[in-house]
This record gives sequence, structure tokens and C-alpha cells, in this order.
Amino acid sequence: MSETFEPTTMANARKPLALTTPTGLQSVDELSQRRRIVLVLNVATYLAMLWLAAHVLSAGGWTVVDAILFIGFALGTPWTVLGFWNAVVGLWLLHFHKNPIAAVAPFAAAGDVATPIAIKTAIFMTVRNEDPARAILRLKTVKASVDATGQGKTFSYFVLSDTNDEAVAPVEAKAFADWKASDPDGDRLTYRRRTDNTGYKAGNVREFCDRWGNDFELMLPLDADSVMSGDAIVKLVRMMQAYPKLGILQSLVVGMPSSSAFARTFQFGMRHGMRAYTMGQAWWVGDCGPFWGHNAVVRIKPFRDSCDLPILPGKPPLGGHVLSHDQVEATFMRRAGYEVRVLPVENGSWEENPPTMLDFAKRDVRWCQGNMQYVKLLDTPGLHLMSRFQLVWAVLMFVGLPAWTLMIALLPLAAWQAQSVANYPTGLAIFLYLLFFGMYLMPKIAGLVDVVLTKGGMNQYGGPVRFIASAALELVFSFLQGAISTIRTTIFMIGLAFGKSVTWGGQSRDAYGISWRTAVENLWPQTLFGVIVCGLLYLISPTVLWWSLPLTAGYLVSIPFAVVTASPALGRLFQKIGLCGIPEDFKPPKEVNAVLAR
Repeated sequence: MSETFEPTTMANARKPLALTTPTGLQSVDELSQRRRIVLVLNVATYLAMLWLAAHVLSAGGWTVVDAILFIGFALGTPWTVLGFWNAVVGLWLLHFHKNPIAAVAPFAAAGDVATPIAIKTAIFMTVRNEDPARAILRLKTVKASVDATGQGKTFSYFVLSDTNDEAVAPVEAKAFADWKASDPDGDRLTYRRRTDNTGYKAGNVREFCDRWGNDFELMLPLDADSVMSGDAIVKLVRMMQAYPKLGILQSLVVGMPSSSAFARTFQFGMRHGMRAYTMGQAWWVGDCGPFWGHNAVVRIKPFRDSCDLPILPGKPPLGGHVLSHDQVEATFMRRAGYEVRVLPVENGSWEENPPTMLDFAKRDVRWCQGNMQYVKLLDTPGLHLMSRFQLVWAVLMFVGLPAWTLMIALLPLAAWQAQSVANYPTGLAIFLYLLFFGMYLMPKIAGLVDVVLTKGGMNQYGGPVRFIASAALELVFSFLQGAISTIRTTIFMIGLAFGKSVTWGGQSRDAYGISWRTAVENLWPQTLFGVIVCGLLYLISPTVLWWSLPLTAGYLVSIPFAVVTASPALGRLFQKIGLCGIPEDFKPPKEVNAVLAR
């Protein structure tokens, strides 16, 4: 006889349901206390940082430049402070708490009990002008992996196409038809192509819910670059089955092995950096967790009934359809009385990262436009306070970028002013500078420490030598890449004020090279900005120039950085020597092998 799972344990049976989250799993008082702790830590740290900045900037009296720098610092620092504390809390949970998963994700135990699945789930992939063979191979791989668990009969599969490229559409339809004809479960495979792109991806999913939502209890959306293991999917579904008040359960999505040097280096940093950060965030966010739009299990009925996105007032780019739909849907699901949770452990859920700097920048500005629309949703009736905070935070993530760009632009003036101030607090300025960078880097530092403290952790990344070399390379990479992205996003945000909008289409997934001409055409603003700022600093204060290089070097080398990191030859070299490899590079799961064999 298989073991059954009782959602209400003896521990939580004693808790009055009115004082717990909707699933009955966590005390509201406990979560509130955690949030108060995080609030106090963040506010105290933020105010201390502002006090230090004010003390440095006011030396010799306040000027207009000082005031602008202070405002910019005030806008740009909150994201860093919260990231610091999320990482610290996460690292503490991972290595100094007796049962971190129980503290952060009390629902997770249900996934480990071999309960038969009795509810139907639709797994679908949304595509738009993607490589059809590539995308469908990923969905086929997911199905094969789910079938291997013995629970496959409760799952159906859909390709939801918004493709409007008439050269791609027939190839896409044929690729799916060939799969359906060759699969013995063809009756559970469905292809649908919309003739328009109303509502973008959110509209695509909405149409699915309206058309097929009554046939399934759960849905699992995948992007065209997504892959999940059958074991991971079955565990998530078991958790949702055990707790009917779980509305969205987000898996921790990690990168896949790549032949692109850019993608490899980026996702190496993300891989270990996300673990502590997400664990710490989930500890206090609790039932108001994030939704990333894919690789998550969603309860269809409340999603369909309560998560329909409004048409925002005004004209694009900030009016019209909501582009970054996922976080809004998460807040609406919580408003409907269902929990939104993240499972903050690596459990067989993958995606692919942009293969070049230019593709990364394009993705960033798409997210930027979508997040800035949240300003018009802050007064939505009925949202939980935590949900409103999440929307504000998503906005501040991008507001801080032009603030930092402006501060760097004013750095030569600030250096010039400081020269005329007697007894300028140079030591305090250096301390604040180093303190900020330490806090900014804490998610990476916590991730590295986590790997080192985990038994066999460095061996998963190819051994200590490879791990340390990759960590050093990624640290330099992150500073250079961050500077380039900041300028690109700042220029785009200025364009938003004048009605500029992004175009949404297929994305590049595979490694390819970038020509010098293409790099110059796209990145000359970064280079010009860097030449002006660094040139002025060299004339005014070479010492300040050297201290500024972690912030400014990326501008100067933006063009060669984009070309070199996109080089297929460099990517092959990284693969050959295992540099910036992730655990799947050295021990790839069968699902990863299946999609990379193409």
C-alpha cells in the first residue's frame, strides 16, 4: 500500500485556520514577524548608507551636484540593500538552520510522497516565430520524461502558437503534426495557432484557459527554451494536489549548458547566486511569492476567474496591454485567496540564457517596459500590501539604473569639487564605496560560500581550480556587462517618455558571432559615454579614475566585450576546458542531453 499524505499535520492542526495562510501551512503571525525583521534590517541599513553618503557629499557645503548625487544614491541603493539581506538570510538558512526547506517551503514534503496523481494537468509551450524543431524537441523531451515516471496519463500537451512569420508557420505546423502522428498518445497532443497576437503571451494563455480550462485543473506553461524533468513536474503537481489553496507554485529555474561564452559566464554567476538569494527571499515573502511566467504549475480556475489582466489607460508604451504579465498575475492570484509560492531548490527546471550581450540587452528593455507599466496598477483594489510592495520593487529595479548612470556622469564634477574642499573625508568616501560594493556583490559572495560549504559542491562545478577561476572571471564579467546594460536601459527609459516601445518576436537561443560593425552600431553610446567620463576623470583626478574602473571600464570596452564574448571559438574553448561550467555540464541529466543532442 502506498503512503498517503495528510496536508494537515499535527503541528498545524493546532493552529486556528483564520490565523494561517490559505493552505493552513504557516502562521500569519510568524510570517509577519519575519517581514518585520527584514523591514527593520533593510530600513536601518538603508538609512545608515544615506547618512554616510550625506556626510561625504556635504563636505564643504551642499551644491547642486551633491544634491543630485544624493538623490541618485537614494534611488539606486534600495535594490542593493534588499539583495544583501536576502542573500545573508538565505546563506544562514542553507547552512545554519536545521531544516531550511520546512521553514521556507512547508508544502514541499508532499512532493516526496508517492501519492497517485488524480488531477489532470495541461503542459503547454507558447511560441512566436521560434525554430519549430528546436521548440518541439523540448516539449517532446518533457513528455518523455513525465511518461517515464509512470504518471503520464494525467498530462496533456499543447503548442500555443502566436507565430506571424509565414515562413515559419507551416514548418511549425508540420513539425507538430509529425510528432502527433508518431506518438501513441496523439490524442493528448494539441496544436493551436492564433491569427493575431492580442494580449501578447498573456493573451495567448488567456485564450487557452477560456477554450480548454474546464478540461484541466492545473497548467504548466513553458517557454520555447524551457525544459523540465518528469520527476520535478510530478513532485510539483503532487504538492498542488495536496494543497488546493496553492494557486501558483514556481520552480527555481536555472540555466542550461551553453556553447556561448557569454551565456556560460552569465549563468555560472546566476546559478550559485540565485540559490541563497531565492531562499532568503522566500523565507519572508512566503505566500506572496513570485511568478516568472514559465516552469511553474498554476491552478487554472482561479487563474482564469481572477487573474485577467486589465487594459491599462493611455497609449503605449505604458498604456494598453500589460507586457510583463507574470508578476501581476501573481498578485491577482493572491488577492483571490490562493497562495503563490516558490520552491527555492534546484529540482530539474531549466531555461536558456541569451547567447550575446546584444540579445541580453534586448531582453532587458522588454522587461523594463513591462515593469514600468506597474505604476498604473499600484492602486488596484484588493491587493495585499506585500503584493503592492512587489510591484513597487519591480519598478524600482529599473528606476535605479538611470539614477546610477546619472551619478557616474556627474563623477568628474564631484571629483573636481572635492579637490577644493579642505579636509575632504577621503577615508569615509572609500569606506562607503567598498561597503556598497560588498553589499552589491553579496548574492554572488553568498552563492560562492554556499558552494564551498556544501560537501562536494565545488566538484559539481568541475573541481576547485575550475570553480575558483570561473568565479574570478564571472566577477569581472558582471561588472563589464552591468555597465553596458545600464546605459542601454537608461537610453530606453528616456525613449519611453517620448513614446518609444519595444517590438516582441522570436528570440535568439543558439550561440552565434557578432561582427565588429554590428557591435559598433549598437554600442557606440556606451563607448562615447565611457570616453567622456573617463577622459575627464583622467584630467581632473587620475586617482578617482582608477577607483572608478569597476563602474566605468565596461563602457570603454563595450564593443570588444560584445564581440569577444559572442565568439563561437571562445565558447568552444570554454566548453573544452570546463570554464564557467555548471553542474549539468559535468553530469548532464537525460533531459538536458536529449535537447542538446540536436
